[in-house]
Amino acid sequence: MEPFDYLVIGGGSGGLASARRAAEYGAKVALVESSELGGTCVNVGCVPKKVMWNAGEIAEALHSAAGYGFDVTLQGHDFAGLCQRREAYIARMRSVYEKNLAKDRVELIRGRGALVSANRVQVGERRFEAKHVLIATGSAATLPDIPGAALGASSDGFFALRSLPRSALLVGAGYIAVELAGVLRGLGCEVTLAMRHERPLRGFDAMLGDALREALEHSGVHVRLSAAVESVATTPNGERIVTLEGGQVLPPVEALFWAIGRHANTEGLGLEAAAVRTDRAGHVVVDEWQNTTTPGVYAIGDVTGRATLTPVAIAAGRRLSDRLFGGKPQSKLDYADIPSVVFSHPPIGSVGLSESDARATHGEAVKVYSTRFTNMFYAVTEHKALTHMKLVCVGPEERVVGVHVIGRGADEMIQGFAVAVKMRATKADFDRTVAIHPTAAEELVTMR
Repeated sequence: MEPFDYLVIGGGSGGLASARRAAEYGAKVALVESSELGGTCVNVGCVPKKVMWNAGEIAEALHSAAGYGFDVTLQGHDFAGLCQRREAYIARMRSVYEKNLAKDRVELIRGRGALVSANRVQVGERRFEAKHVLIATGSAATLPDIPGAALGASSDGFFALRSLPRSALLVGAGYIAVELAGVLRGLGCEVTLAMRHERPLRGFDAMLGDALREALEHSGVHVRLSAAVESVATTPNGERIVTLEGGQVLPPVEALFWAIGRHANTEGLGLEAAAVRTDRAGHVVVDEWQNTTTPGVYAIGDVTGRATLTPVAIAAGRRLSDRLFGGKPQSKLDYADIPSVVFSHPPIGSVGLSESDARATHGEAVKVYSTRFTNMFYAVTEHKALTHMKLVCVGPEERVVGVHVIGRGADEMIQGFAVAVKMRATKADFDRTVAIHPTAAEELVTMR
């Protein structure tokens, strides 16, 4: 039996961050990973997605170049070359992760880990013992249980593409669905987005979903509302044909992607052997300190189903190691007012309560300020895109409890305003802040 102070199962962003922080405090740490270091975010998530989003943004800028006097003739786009450079960048990141683990004296154990008791983990033929065990195994894409589902791919399949499909159907309404739809359309693919409900991004403020739907449609994406897929088949030339509930058949497409949600990676993890409880959706149950139902076993990140964002997993993992090994017994993550960005086209930035959630909690004490305008970038271009902003305020002091933006630059501006929300800033604080002109962000401090 090989002993450790801390054994981390899962080498994604959260697991890596927690393992390295514990090692910095002098703990003897091992990290178990059966696949590539970096997890979903680095390999088939945030990082490659942002590269592809950048490509879509450049394509949009090229279309706008004529308005600024540039005579640009496009000779096409090397999709395969972009993917090759993207994967080379990711490989360099993985190499850095492995070097950092070695530098911090974290032992990397390759293989699939499973709990055999509260403080024992088996990897292949080897067994390890640790006073503290962290579950950081993340999540995986969910596929529908319908005939022909295997004819479609998840977002992982999107990143396996090496040529741009001529046409694609994305099924889903969350951030993955709208992000992939924007990238594909921006690069020239004919895109259809099918969703069960009347608005994408139903977990966000309604203004954001409504505005994004308009923007997608304006960009040429065919948005199908109240569309539930019943089955999938293929044509003789390999195209996908989707039939909706009710019998309607959609036009054939070259590629089909499912973006209908994700599930916790707990299969084969040995949770029952360690008496670690999961909820009805399969997520590992944790308290506010990341403790599971078994003392000495903890969980962070997507496997818990709480605020499934990479920076959340990293922050929770570091705070947990601070508490366990750094002499900071009160260290834990505050899950309130976590900012998020959707890399759609245009991008979305959001922090705090939506208007509907604020009204459900605070009732008549809610006051909303909003604006919509055309970003100055489009002043001389043929294509015009609206920016929408909303401040959600509560009480006589009008404390700002929600900031929601969709439009050019929203992804960068929301970080600073998230600090303001976290510090319990009021509308008067916003009003007292001198605007930076001409910017889109100035509208957030000049709304009346």
